[in-house]
Amino acid sequence: MLELKNVNTGYDGKDVIQDISFTLNDGQNLCIIGPNGCGKTTLIKAIAGLLPIEGQIIIDNKDMRKMKRREIAGKIAVMSQLSNIFFSYTVYETVLLGRYLHMKGAFKGPSSYDKNCVDKCLKAVGLLKHKDRQINTLSGGQLQRVYLARTLAQEPSIILLDEPTNHLDLRYQAELIDYLKEWSSKDGNSIVGVLHDINLALKLADNFLVLDKGYIKSYGSASKAVTNDLINSVYGMDVVGFMIDSLRKWERIANF
Repeated sequence: MLELKNVNTGYDGKDVIQDISFTLNDGQNLCIIGPNGCGKTTLIKAIAGLLPIEGQIIIDNKDMRKMKRREIAGKIAVMSQLSNIFFSYTVYETVLLGRYLHMKGAFKGPSSYDKNCVDKCLKAVGLLKHKDRQINTLSGGQLQRVYLARTLAQEPSIILLDEPTNHLDLRYQAELIDYLKEWSSKDGNSIVGVLHDINLALKLADNFLVLDKGYIKSYGSASKAVTNDLINSVYGMDVVGFMIDSLRKWERIANF
């Protein structure tokens, strides 16, 4: 279980998010939505323990500030959008990095369990046969699946997503969300994700948190939190009308 109580945080002494409180039960997925600059990424960083906070973040009934960095990493993993590649590791070596916190001793190699875990995670994302390829030879979709496998190899119970579908085409966006949904359907795992694409968010999430200017505007299921008036107000446009108009255009194409 993840619980935030009256969390404030930001940068250089200035709060970006304020008075954030919510509870996410095991096995639930949450998407954080809102316009640019509303504090979505800041909230993800706070939950990951990367920013000092006022208030409390509680993971499985334990205050994060009383947890060691390794203990937090055993509970939470962060997966963000594609970044530049500066080193050419193999697919296998990249995913093995997700096992680092579980390895005993700085100079010991991976155990048989570590190796089996990497193979299992690569199989889960359909890349086991590519394990010996250099990651700089992969497509964007394949590379993002490698990063997902690395995240899974960490064996967290909560995955934090920060725009993981940016720079992916439609097919790979849908595939990535499908992989994440499958993972979160098992063993009480949960996802907290920032997604710009509300359609993808609806596909992934059980609950929504709508942020605006650093404050929670609504929290709950899609039918309760993502109301027409509220979303239009937050985004400053007729979001639902835009979606419906797009759907009608697709229907005309499909029936052409």
